[in-house]
Amino acid sequence: QVELVESGGGLVQAGGSLRLSCAASGVIRYAMAWFRQAPGKDREFVATISGSGDNTYYADSVKGRFTISRDNAKNAIFLQMNSLKPEDTAVYYCAADGDGSGPQFYDYWGQGTQVTVSS
Repeated sequence: QVELVESGGGLVQAGGSLRLSCAASGVIRYAMAWFRQAPGKDREFVATISGSGDNTYYADSVKGRFTISRDNAKNAIFLQMNSLKPEDTAVYYCAADGDGSGPQFYDYWGQGTQVTVSS
């Protein structure tokens, strides 16, 4: 069983930046991803990165503003979020050992970290 722990969330003004981190308790060989869920909405795909870190894929809503990266030596992934907008406000979740943009394809989940963007 792998545990994922997110950190780095917080309150930021629109236009600001945050960097989320996700640390895994064990080796993750396959893709990892970030999802988010706003109150009253379904969990939404944000970005994914392959096991090697060579391939990334983003939701259109964050493309050009967010960057996902991976450090396999530390069993960790990161999400650099720039030019944040109020609509980015959500709980952000790290997911591991999956594929694609559907949450049902990932086996492990973190507890989430709150990101709030004020206007």
